Amino acid sequence: MKPDSAEGFGQILNDLEPLPRVAGVPLWRQVETALTQAIRSGKALPGTQLPTEFTLAAHFAVNRHTIRRALAELEAASLIRVERGRGTFVHENVIDYQVSRRTRFSENIRRQNREPSGAILESGERPAPPAVARALGLADGEPTIWMRHLSHADGRPVSLADHYFPQRRFEGFLDIYRQRCSITATHAYFGIFDYTRKSTRITARMPTVEEAELLKQPKNRPVLITEAVNIDAEGQPIEYGATAFNGEIVQLVVSSEDD
Repeated sequence: MKPDSAEGFGQILNDLEPLPRVAGVPLWRQVETALTQAIRSGKALPGTQLPTEFTLAAHFAVNRHTIRRALAELEAASLIRVERGRGTFVHENVIDYQVSRRTRFSENIRRQNREPSGAILESGERPAPPAVARALGLADGEPTIWMRHLSHADGRPVSLADHYFPQRRFEGFLDIYRQRCSITATHAYFGIFDYTRKSTRITARMPTVEEAELLKQPKNRPVLITEAVNIDAEGQPIEYGATAFNGEIVQLVVSSEDD
């Protein structure tokens, strides 16, 4: 279980020596060095919440502007992350997300000893955009079942995905998904007990404002993008997905393994 309060880090601060006040070294740099050592030493576990700016300023006997500058440097170094409305946390270890012939989100996350979860943000019927139609072997504008899904690992946003399924094959897909809360289990309802990845295109770009907010990552950090096509045992396309992964905590690992 990951720490979720500032108590643990507060105890670490109490064990730190006062700032040496080295001439010629800015105070913010000395604060940054002290916090960096606490984090890199392993005393502050990933996910530990830092004390407030006020508490840090009082501990180091500096002003809050100095603390803000130090924290900005730590964030730029990916040692901490800032969540609006929640606080500042020691950065978690990176998730190695495996992309293979049988890519399954929940299995991937559990393999990292984390708990997967997620929710549909929007859903409905949509005409297939040209890229989706080509991937699924549909006519341009042919109806598809669409859903936008936000996925989490241990409660932290990991990916934001747009999934498209051919409506003529999956009438009622969304109702079944809401009952089963799993794409794999929903495919099984329609008689598809195994499916594989036909192709995955991986790129990177800066996030949109919506993506940055939903994934709780800085707007100046890239997201990793996958465009994927899944097929059934007969080789028929059953799903097109475009996913934005949180670039701060996810790295994509391409594997030739089946599972």
